[in-house]
Amino acid sequence: MRINRSSPERMMRSRAFGATNLNFIVMSVIAPVRPLSDDGLMALIDNDDAARRLARAIASDISLYNERKINEGIEGDNLFEALSEQIEEGRALYSRRVLPELYERIYYFYDRALVDILVKTKGHIASKLW
Repeated sequence: MRINRSSPERMMRSRAFGATNLNFIVMSVIAPVRPLSDDGLMALIDNDDAARRLARAIASDISLYNERKINEGIEGDNLFEALSEQIEEGRALYSRRVLPELYERIYYFYDRALVDILVKTKGHIASKLW
């Protein structure tokens, strides 16, 4: 029988094999699998930091691809109405990618990211708001 160079069998036969390698093998086999998102492609986010990063990434994409709308929305004091379609699309994506239990507890991360990225960074634009 020929043993693959990186196979667990080869590692077990190696003299350098130790408890650390065994832990790696065991954990890679029995580690819990996170549930998949609705589209079945990606694992659902299960911690606050990752959810916060996702919210900020979605808000950054909205900002990147809608700069003109954002500027006009701030100047006309109707930012959230002007971007309502993009904001709701982003919210739907965020809710699909985060575990439902986590989303119920931290749904405001997305709203906070919108304010931080779409509003706070545009303080230089003339507006009735400030």
